[in-house]
Amino acid sequence: MLNIRFRDRTNTWPAFVDLFSNLVIILIFLLIVFVFLWTTTSVFNTKTGAKTLADLKQTNAEQSQKIQQMTADEEEAKRLLILARAQLENLENNNAQLSNELVAVDTNMNELIAEYEAKVTELQTQGTDLTARVAELSRQLNQAKLDKEKTAELEQQRRELQTQMDAQRAELSDQLAKLQSALDAAEEKSHAQEIQYVEMSARLNKALADKVAELNKVSQYQSAFYRAIKDALGDRTTVQPDGDRFIVSSDILFSSGSYTLSPEGKNQLRLIANVIKDLEHKIPSDVNWIIRVDGHTDNKPVIAGTRGYKNNVELSLLRATAVANELARDGVSKRRLVPSGFGEMHPVELGSDAASLQQNRRIELQLTNR
Repeated sequence: MLNIRFRDRTNTWPAFVDLFSNLVIILIFLLIVFVFLWTTTSVFNTKTGAKTLADLKQTNAEQSQKIQQMTADEEEAKRLLILARAQLENLENNNAQLSNELVAVDTNMNELIAEYEAKVTELQTQGTDLTARVAELSRQLNQAKLDKEKTAELEQQRRELQTQMDAQRAELSDQLAKLQSALDAAEEKSHAQEIQYVEMSARLNKALADKVAELNKVSQYQSAFYRAIKDALGDRTTVQPDGDRFIVSSDILFSSGSYTLSPEGKNQLRLIANVIKDLEHKIPSDVNWIIRVDGHTDNKPVIAGTRGYKNNVELSLLRATAVANELARDGVSKRRLVPSGFGEMHPVELGSDAASLQQNRRIELQLTNR
């Protein structure tokens, strides 16, 4: 907002001129007194009186001329001061008038500024509304563009899908034709396979019949085998019959964590080997039989860092292999011995007490067909 203010100031110029005039008069007076005293003193000097008097007269004349000039200058200065005072008064009157006019102009200017500010506020409000409207229109335009682009994209996708569907339909037709051809061929092949199936069924039935007959032959010697082993071992409690197999405790064959046969274990295996060798002469050569040597352990985990095996399965296999090798050294044919290891996977007792764990550590011998 434009705000113009003039302050009234007191004009000190005329008073200054009066003071200056008075000082000039006082200076002239003092000069006259000084000249008078100096002249008086010089006149009464007997030695230089005449000359001094002449100089004094000349000086007095010069001073008089200067005083006249200064008086004229003073009169001119007064005249100029009076003229200047008149001009200052006119200027002060003009200044007052101008101040009044400026106050009126300031008032009008304030009114114009207030009106301008109100107009600016109104225009700013309208501008804000227009900006919001433009933003909304821009958003709608962008949305319309996006919708248009989305529509074009969807149309392009529809065309691509239509193309893919046409290609898939053609591919499916080709596949159907191939499948029909394959089906026709399969029907022919199925007919041929039915004939083969009948032939294979006949051969399989014959093989099963032969296998059953072979099993029957093996079963004829199982009871004799177990009875012979029981007679050879006598009253030893470390070897017990269990259905179609004999169970030998691992504790009599091996020390804890070892797969090296103990002397007592070797003695018992020697008796069993004699029974097996005698059996080899009694069973006809057309019966394909074997002695399964299955190793089993308890569920105690193998101590980390144990050399020779990593887990109970490996330990059980090593023990079964040691038994088969010992039977072979005692004269049993190796082709009749099949060692295998099952670790703790097939326990005979589920308890965790010492007796149950002892029963689970075992070697099983079973006469069966190959």
